[in-house]
Amino acid sequence: MKNILTLTCLLLFAMNAPAATEANRIEITYKEPENPAHSKIYEDLRENEVLERVQIFLSPFQLVMPLEIVMAGCDGEPEAEYGDGEILICYEFVESLIKNMPDKTTPAGIEPDDTVVGPFFDTVLHEFSHALFDMFYTPMFGREEDAADQLAAYLYLQMGEEETRRLIRGTVYNYLVIETNDEDSAQTRDEFIEDAAETHSLPAQRAYNLLCMAYGANPKLFGDVVSNGYLPKHRVEFCQEEFEQVHQAYIDLIAPHVDRDLAKEIFDKSWLRKVDRGRWE
Repeated sequence: MKNILTLTCLLLFAMNAPAATEANRIEITYKEPENPAHSKIYEDLRENEVLERVQIFLSPFQLVMPLEIVMAGCDGEPEAEYGDGEILICYEFVESLIKNMPDKTTPAGIEPDDTVVGPFFDTVLHEFSHALFDMFYTPMFGREEDAADQLAAYLYLQMGEEETRRLIRGTVYNYLVIETNDEDSAQTRDEFIEDAAETHSLPAQRAYNLLCMAYGANPKLFGDVVSNGYLPKHRVEFCQEEFEQVHQAYIDLIAPHVDRDLAKEIFDKSWLRKVDRGRWE
C-alpha cells in the first residue's frame, strides 16, 4: 500500500492554531476498523492527529448543535456523508485516494501527496458545508451538492497561497482520474443514466468548477490554469463573477455564525484577498 503518511502534509495549515474551543461543539472519533487492510490507515490518521487538525481549522464556526466527525469502516464502500449531526469519512474512501495517487510527480507538477491530501480535505469541508446548511437553514438556489462544493472551495481558498494551490491541484487531479476511469470502463446504458442522474455534478464538472473558482479568487496564483489550457477560455470570463457570488453568499449567510476574533487568529495569514480580511473587522 502506498504510504498513508502522506496525510501529514495536511497538518501544515494548522501547526500554530489555537486549540478547538468548547463552544465549537465539534467532536472527533476514530473507530477501529474491522477490515485488517485498513489498520495502517487508522493508525497513521490517529498518530498524525488528522481529525484534530480539522477540528482546529473549523473551530471559528459557532454551531447551534453538536457535530461529530467520524472515521470508520463502511463495508467496502468508499463514501463520505453527513446526516443527523455526524460527518462520516470511510476508511475505504482514504484507501481509494491512495490507490489513485500517482507514483511520481505528474507532468503538470502535481505532487503525489497532494492528490491524497487535497481531496481528503475537500471532502471533509464539503460534508461540513452540508452540516452548516442543515444547522442554519441556509437558503439556496440550485442543488445543495453544488453549493457544498462551492463553500468547501471558498473555505480553503482562504488558506495560504502555497497550501491553497496544492489542495486545489490535488483535488482536481483526483476528480479527473475518476472521470477517466469511468470513461475507460464499458458502461451500460443503465450505469450511464445512474451517473448522469447523480445529485453531485459529474467529476469532470466538479473539477472545472473548482478551477474556475480558484482562478476567479486569485488570477495571478492560478494564471497557469488559463495559459496552459486547463480551463477553456469561454469559461474564464465568468470565473471572477462566480467567485464573487460565492463570496457574497458566504458573507450574508455563513459569516454571521463565525467567531471573528478566532477566525482572524487562525486565518489572518491565509486570506487571499485583502477585501475579505476587512469583512471580519
